[in-house]
Amino acid sequence: MERTAAQRAFANVLVNTLIANVTTSFLWFALTFWVYIETQSVLATGIIGGAYMLFIAFFAMIFGTIVDRHRKHTVMLLSSVISAAAFLVAGMLYVWQPESALLDLGGPWFWIFSLVILFGGVIEQLRNIALSTTVTLLIPEERRANANGLVGTVQGLAFLVTSVFSGLSIGFLGMGWTLGIAIVAMVLTFVHLLFIRIPEGTPTPDPDAPSALDFRGSVAAIRLAPGLFALIVFSTFNNLIGGVYMALMDPYGLTLFDAQMWGFALAFSSTGFIIGGALVAKFGLGAKPMRTLLLVVIAMGLLGSIFMLREWWPLYVLGMWVYMALVPPAEAAEQTVIQKVVRYDRQGRVFGVAAAMEAAAAPITAFLIAPIAEFLIIPYMDSSAGQRQWGWLLGEGDARGIALICLFAGLIMVVVGGLAFFTKSYRKLTDLYANAPEQNPQADAGEGAADAGATGDAGVTGDAGAAADAERAAPVGEAPGAGTAGSAGEALVDPVSARGGRASAEEATSAERDRAAE
Repeated sequence: MERTAAQRAFANVLVNTLIANVTTSFLWFALTFWVYIETQSVLATGIIGGAYMLFIAFFAMIFGTIVDRHRKHTVMLLSSVISAAAFLVAGMLYVWQPESALLDLGGPWFWIFSLVILFGGVIEQLRNIALSTTVTLLIPEERRANANGLVGTVQGLAFLVTSVFSGLSIGFLGMGWTLGIAIVAMVLTFVHLLFIRIPEGTPTPDPDAPSALDFRGSVAAIRLAPGLFALIVFSTFNNLIGGVYMALMDPYGLTLFDAQMWGFALAFSSTGFIIGGALVAKFGLGAKPMRTLLLVVIAMGLLGSIFMLREWWPLYVLGMWVYMALVPPAEAAEQTVIQKVVRYDRQGRVFGVAAAMEAAAAPITAFLIAPIAEFLIIPYMDSSAGQRQWGWLLGEGDARGIALICLFAGLIMVVVGGLAFFTKSYRKLTDLYANAPEQNPQADAGEGAADAGATGDAGVTGDAGAAADAERAAPVGEAPGAGTAGSAGEALVDPVSARGGRASAEEATSAERDRAAE
């Protein structure tokens, strides 16, 4: 990408997100490893994973409204402060209570300690929603799929680092030092954020969203894009199946490896995130991201059904590597579609609804599958009857019950992904994406941009060089919201005039086009 003020800001935000994601994932993985190693309870790890997703489901819509109402830089600072405070409270609990009390599943301190850590990790979702809208703000439309690929690469790199260091930290240092590292790292993200400048204006309050939970506004924005609700429902169903893997992946891996080696195995497989995200960053998603999404989901289902057919660690690790390489294209496809068909000033709420619905699905599966696996499927597969019935397909081993569950979960994903190609919603959303007009929120970024020393006329800042950079970062050939008809025209409204900023978006941007042409 051309080096402009907007794209330099995007690069800095990515680096900061990397630090924050490493920190929250590091502590999240460490908690899961620590609890399973000390208690050997699949039920406990399943409940922890389900509670994490349930927290996201509860807070995501509120987070979306916060993102739309405030500057993205402010939102990210808030996320860092709250996460650091939560981890500090968890550290104090660890010092105050003995480990035996914190690991007693029947006592209150285990749940209080776990929930405080999970809350600190869930606040990271606020930053992630802000990051998705920042892509629309800072990156030209034709490069947003590539930018979403970069986001996936950063998330994969965070997963790589935490997979290694969480296992090593729990194995060699223990939970106390792990908490201390997380607290220090989250403070560093806050300090780094103080030096980042994002060229953005102060959002005008939406008169139709008086409360912190703008469900009506979110639904209205989704309904204006035909087929978008079906996309969110489809992703929700995928997360419903994904809850199976969330609840069972770590127990299965820890059956094959000790904590330290399992961390290294996760680290290797997580390089798939980096490769998958890098490929999207390089080549994009093609002209039809919806088609790309469905093909990727089908491939993920096939992999999920076969990478536990035998209790061989090379099969499991290689299967996870390919599976994780497919995650960034799937996530980037959904984000790219939303960034194109939803107007900028409502994207935070739409991303919040999507995150809430998708996150709510996984706990349902995790809460159900963990006790079913522990008390029914695993004992059945350990019995002679289960081995006789399924041994020809699943072979022998200590975790054939987990393999049986994942086999059927993957096959369900394949069937649903294939059927989605024949739905009317798929055709409508594909056509809408192809015909939707280009959005240019950078045209409004200069209004009230305190970070750049704004003086306030049509996005002209006090720093002429930064203003010129911001103009070059935005596509110039088309005024926001221009030239649409039918459903595409309804789905996108000029974010400037919609917020009452100026009477005519074309008049407001004509001077900017002249300067950019010069």
